[in-house]
Amino acid sequence: MTVAEHHRWDVSPAEARQIQEELGKKVRIVDGFEKVRLIAGADIGFRNGCATAVCIVMKFPELEVVEEVMVKGEVRFPYVLGLLTFREGPLLLNALSRLRKTPDVILFDGQGIAHQRGLGLAAHMGVLLGWPTLGCAKSRLVGKYKEPGTRKGSMSTLMYKGNRVGSVVRTRTDVRPVFVSPGHLVSFASSEELVLKCATKYRIPEPTRIADISCRKGTRLV
Repeated sequence: MTVAEHHRWDVSPAEARQIQEELGKKVRIVDGFEKVRLIAGADIGFRNGCATAVCIVMKFPELEVVEEVMVKGEVRFPYVLGLLTFREGPLLLNALSRLRKTPDVILFDGQGIAHQRGLGLAAHMGVLLGWPTLGCAKSRLVGKYKEPGTRKGSMSTLMYKGNRVGSVVRTRTDVRPVFVSPGHLVSFASSEELVLKCATKYRIPEPTRIADISCRKGTRLV
């Protein structure tokens, strides 16, 4: 995969927020794909100042792994809430650029537009790549919602400052929900549908769950 938009990564937190404000204007919450045949999951892990980024490509809807890329590197940006893309983005882009198979959609372990400036990890990566992306996070970053029903498939709307920014989705019965939000070129409805179809046995959808497992193995080798 290639990067369509570029910006500096060696910036201050104030400059990073300005970049987010500008890129956030380019996010489009519409489906930029016709049919999903390949779906990717991307995640990153940290240990001792180093990071391991993993991208998994799976057949969809079979969810069979057809490619895996792992990249290791140094962490250059500090941990700042709301600016995690500047810490994780460079290595994730490196890993994605090495894929031989091009996924129709990329699922990130993080936020999409459910973010203070509407540009969480999935949205940021989607704009830079010019590619359909969505985020599935284990916890809420921003917004208010009503608890969805307890059965798998139950969901409620995540609202922030009067706007819809995502969905709170129950991927397993009687298990804590996940926070799903479009990144770029993916609609709210497709975001919900893809996450539910990818969450076959576990709370976390398979593409990011498998990527997370590989990240954990990779960080142990750092």
